[in-house]
Amino acid sequence: MGGHPELNADELVAAAREAAEHSYSPYSNYSVGAALLFDDGAVVTGTNVENASYGLALCAETIAVSKAMADGRRGGLVAVAVTGPHDSGDGEPITPCGRCRQVLNELAQLGGTDPEILCVGSDEVRRVALSQLLPHAFGPAHLA
Repeated sequence: MGGHPELNADELVAAAREAAEHSYSPYSNYSVGAALLFDDGAVVTGTNVENASYGLALCAETIAVSKAMADGRRGGLVAVAVTGPHDSGDGEPITPCGRCRQVLNELAQLGGTDPEILCVGSDEVRRVALSQLLPHAFGPAHLA
């Protein structure tokens, strides 16, 4: 991942898959894992947590960002891996939902980065910059 800390894409994807093993998804049976790589080499993971009141479900990316920010991280985000279950859906690479794109953008803009998002599918890892997933993003600078 050119210029990024010494953690390769396979390791970041593996961290996301490991996080997904702790998913609480009894309603959708769709476990998602996310792993965030920071410029100091730290990796913070999250998994989706569903709720009987469906609208209160929390996405893996949102939980990972919340954990990172709760630990005092403000910026430094260089890459994110997102994984879904191997046996659900059409096997296409999973991408962050709109809310998660915005949450990831907030953390990225705090450090002036445009992280690479590794969208993992059954047979493909699609690499895309966050700015491509969320062009013309609203962020902290708009409120200054």
